[in-house]
Amino acid sequence: AAAACAREAPPGVVVHAGRDGVAEVAGLPEVDVVLCAIVGMAGLRPVLSAIRAGKDVALATKEVLVAAGALVTAAAARAGVRLLPVDSEHSAIFQCLGATAFEPSTLARIRRLVLTASGGPFAGRPEVDFDRVTVAEAIAHPRWDMGPKISVDSATMMNKGLEVIEGHWLFGTPLDRIDVVLHPQSIVHSLVEFQDGSLLAQMSSPDMRYAIQYALTFPERMDSGLPAFDLGAVGRLDFAPPDDTRFPCLRLAREAGRTGGSMPAVMNAANEAAVESFLAKRIPFSGIWRFVASAMERHDVVSAPSLDEIVAADAWARDLAGHMRV
Repeated sequence: AAAACAREAPPGVVVHAGRDGVAEVAGLPEVDVVLCAIVGMAGLRPVLSAIRAGKDVALATKEVLVAAGALVTAAAARAGVRLLPVDSEHSAIFQCLGATAFEPSTLARIRRLVLTASGGPFAGRPEVDFDRVTVAEAIAHPRWDMGPKISVDSATMMNKGLEVIEGHWLFGTPLDRIDVVLHPQSIVHSLVEFQDGSLLAQMSSPDMRYAIQYALTFPERMDSGLPAFDLGAVGRLDFAPPDDTRFPCLRLAREAGRTGGSMPAVMNAANEAAVESFLAKRIPFSGIWRFVASAMERHDVVSAPSLDEIVAADAWARDLAGHMRV
């Protein structure tokens, strides 16, 4: 496909295609900011390429920090570049911290981060049998229009587990000081509790354009042209704790984050493979977390993995998925 694109390109147009091509584009000298929104681990090499080239990275691909948070943040520190969060939850924290978000003195004032979760299509439906959930039901998100993989992650609440690990790396906050709360309206995108006990929340309509624009214009704010938000029309804002019993993916992600090393990469790859199998109707919805748990139990953790070892751990979990028994 890449060769065909290159042959059909107009004269003077250079085509960058495939995994290597994406990494090349991310490091082009004329690029100012790289926005990474590739689903899954495919975003890791382009992000590292951009960092090595001295580019700030607006990051929507949470799996990059989940699988290789230590490597990516260390590389960004060495290059003197910024990781600008694009996920609505992390953008909300970023906005609450303000223009000094990256300064150690600002991060030191954080007591707790609170990530909000819509709960997906099933949090408010205790009668649902997860062994019988269909693909159509799982991807029918009540608030956000997302692709199939992210929609399934939201339905299992793995998406929130990944965000807990991502928040740890972005804001230098220990995992045990990052909480999750269900908020079905998806108006409050996250909150920061400071040392004095004050909570700051960022609110907007559930529309990713706000977060994307803030990352691309930081530290400035520009007129987005988006409709004004009518809080009175919302009427109420509800919050509740998540049910880790019904949604074990959130617990599994926390366990992977606490274990560290190569475990988050395995957890993430196992989840990606399991979601792919569910979407292909090869396993039940509940098989997603059963396979993730099985892969984590069987993995021999590498404590401080290199990039090659992270890639190998990812490949190991995906190969294991070829023999999936759930």
